[in-house]
Amino acid sequence: MRWALVKVSLAVTAMVVVAFAVPLGLVIREMARDRAFAGAEREAAAVAPALSITTDRDQLERVVASAGSDAAMAVHIPAGDGSEALDIGQRRAAEEDIEAVRKLGRASTSTVSGGSTLLQPVALSSGEIAIVEVFVPESEVTNGVGTAWAVLAAVGVALILGSVAVADRLGVRMVRPAQRLVEGAHELGEGKLGARVPEEGPTELRLAAVAFNSMADQVVQLLANERELAADLSHRLRTPLTVLRLNAASLGDGPAAEQTRAAVEQLEREVDTIIRTARDAKPQTAAAGPGAGCDAAEVVRERMGFWSALAEDEGRKWRVAGADRPVRIPVARTDLAASLDALLGNVFRHTAEGTAFAVDVHNGEDAVIVLVSDAGPGIPDPEGAMARGRGSGNDGSTGLGLDIVRRLAESTGGDVRIGSSVLGGTEVRIWIQLDGRERAPRRRGHRGTVRRRRGPGRLVASFNRPRSLP
Repeated sequence: MRWALVKVSLAVTAMVVVAFAVPLGLVIREMARDRAFAGAEREAAAVAPALSITTDRDQLERVVASAGSDAAMAVHIPAGDGSEALDIGQRRAAEEDIEAVRKLGRASTSTVSGGSTLLQPVALSSGEIAIVEVFVPESEVTNGVGTAWAVLAAVGVALILGSVAVADRLGVRMVRPAQRLVEGAHELGEGKLGARVPEEGPTELRLAAVAFNSMADQVVQLLANERELAADLSHRLRTPLTVLRLNAASLGDGPAAEQTRAAVEQLEREVDTIIRTARDAKPQTAAAGPGAGCDAAEVVRERMGFWSALAEDEGRKWRVAGADRPVRIPVARTDLAASLDALLGNVFRHTAEGTAFAVDVHNGEDAVIVLVSDAGPGIPDPEGAMARGRGSGNDGSTGLGLDIVRRLAESTGGDVRIGSSVLGGTEVRIWIQLDGRERAPRRRGHRGTVRRRRGPGRLVASFNRPRSLP
């Protein structure tokens, strides 16, 4: 938009300069020509009184010498009353031009080599017509024309440059508010609900900024209403949960009773977390600052401690690797725990009892990889499974589990891939980007695990290294 305005201004100003400068240059050239011939007419008029008195050659030569240069002026007197024709000075005009002026009786100009001549008729006392010829060099006709044209060209260039500069400033004044509006729209689309646009610039853009800010405020209000509604709906679960907890307390002792009571307590905690999160959530206006996130290794150990009890009941072998040292990630603790529970719940739900599973954590310089693998039959259609993760709900699945995992990874700029594990079943790889930048896409079908290089926080791409369960 800015450059378009500059181009239009350049074209319009150039047209105006040409429209005025070209005619003005032609007028200047004509004025210089008129000035030169006006001087020639004055010189010819200085000789006319002497010709009306005498035709003596010597006297006329003195008059011509006093009026101008012999090389620039000539006098042509026709023959008559027994006198011969007399020519004083250098003849330049053609004889037919002189005779034509003598017959017409009025001044005329003719073009000769090196310039032009003014032919002025003068009546003699004898009644004959003498012709005074004044030579006007081309240099006198064009004297000052080149300088005037140069000045006009400089003024035209200055006008064009000035108009371009003014148009550029006006374009900046119009483009900057538009750019801010575009940036604000991108930020709002990325989830930065605090994005607002300065209400400045031309009237139309200022009104657009006002409308954008009003829309952003309404989006924030709608999200707040949704969170409050989610909190209210979650709060309604407290009554049936209380009844369920009382019934679980009457089950007596035993592993099944303890697991039921633990599940009820976990469910109550999750409902409380949903209520607190829904009512305390703030719009995300910036990336997480230093220290935000959680320790992935600690969360993995905690959740594996929960699922290990059920694994022992079903005779499943399990293994945890890479969770022996802190691994900081820019993800909320509850989100990572929900993702691990979703993946481990799928292992218990879709594989037979006794099927082994493992969780590996790999810490790199710019990313953390969490692998959840099992020794089950595998997934014949990984792409279809990811489609379910987007909520299609095919094959009796709600699709919420993989959707939770996918949103967690993509919130950091990472992704989720499904492949074959070294245990022979399914492997779900969660790639969590540490710096928040979107990672370059990997080739389709390229899968594997990542092993450690010596030294903390170093990764190399060594895929599908065999591992054995304890």
